[in-house]
Amino acid sequence: MSKETLSITYEAGHEVKLEELPEREVQLLRRVIEICREAKEAGNYPFGCLLADKDGNILMEQGNCENEHKGDCTGHAETELMRRASQKYTKEEMWDLTMYNCGEPCAMCSGAIYWGNLGRLVYIGRESTLKEYTGDDIRNPTLALPCRAVFACGQKPEMEIIGPVPELEDELMELHKGFWHPSEN
Repeated sequence: MSKETLSITYEAGHEVKLEELPEREVQLLRRVIEICREAKEAGNYPFGCLLADKDGNILMEQGNCENEHKGDCTGHAETELMRRASQKYTKEEMWDLTMYNCGEPCAMCSGAIYWGNLGRLVYIGRESTLKEYTGDDIRNPTLALPCRAVFACGQKPEMEIIGPVPELEDELMELHKGFWHPSEN
């Protein structure tokens, strides 16, 4: 069987400072960290997100729900939020909404965001930083596939992606310390 190489060109983005964000967006990102904490306290993985309108009004919140859904591997916060939101809002309405997320979405969640027609994403943590905590833990086999690369393969070049926000990353990663159990290889 032959192998093929996939080459993706995408805009890498840049780190965002808190001072560059409107205060309401900083508040929304801090709320996302609380959603992560709530998910962890409920016995799920410490991930979460929320959906807001252009004025910063929270429309939906979602923590990770893999464990409460009996191990459903698709119970990532972003995928679950997009499932719920797509049942309530039209594709046109979704384009005008923003997801505030704890971290850079994985490939599955990026796909849900893309197919749901979300127009804007703001996230705190880098996937590479998360991997430092998860290592090779089977519960979160982190992919080295940036969400921007996934979105670049689609037909929505005008989608706005803001992140990471390193000034909030340490606070977010506190929830991951000691949670994951990578092997001692």
